[in-house]
Amino acid sequence: MDEKSMTRLSRFLSLILRHKPEEIGISLDANGWADIEELMDGVNQSGRKIDRELLEHIVAADEKGRYVFSDDCKRIRACQGHSLAVDMQFTPVEPPEFLYHGTASRFSEQIERDGLKPRTRQYVHLSLDRETAVNVGSRHGKPVVYVVLARTMRQAGFLFYCSENNVWLTERVLPEYLKRDHE
Repeated sequence: MDEKSMTRLSRFLSLILRHKPEEIGISLDANGWADIEELMDGVNQSGRKIDRELLEHIVAADEKGRYVFSDDCKRIRACQGHSLAVDMQFTPVEPPEFLYHGTASRFSEQIERDGLKPRTRQYVHLSLDRETAVNVGSRHGKPVVYVVLARTMRQAGFLFYCSENNVWLTERVLPEYLKRDHE
């Protein structure tokens, strides 16, 4: 399978495992897991082709580490980014002093007024470094990066989680915990 086809299939898996499992006639359990056999059957019935070897390759090759297999390798799930209500069973962790959020400049006014909200997802996604935030923001237009005062937020009682692929998550970031990065 060529790289372009692999990317399309990976994006389709992301859609299924984060947002629309019903599109291929499967469901996720309460913790976001999908049975691998059911997933492959559903993908194949949708007109796309996948087998266990290809699925394992997609998971291993994904630069962002979007997917994870269960310990028994019978289930798969997206690491974060769900619009569906799933309990990822994240454990709160102590964040670093600063985290970063990249977005497009057209959203700046609203963010500076209202803070960061998860919108269609369960959590606000944050990066450990500025470079990643710039890359995320660039996908949506001219990038703007915000520094999140994560340790200060934690001291005020906000919870932070770190997904299996090292994306930092929190339920909301109020404007007083944001500083626009002018670097």
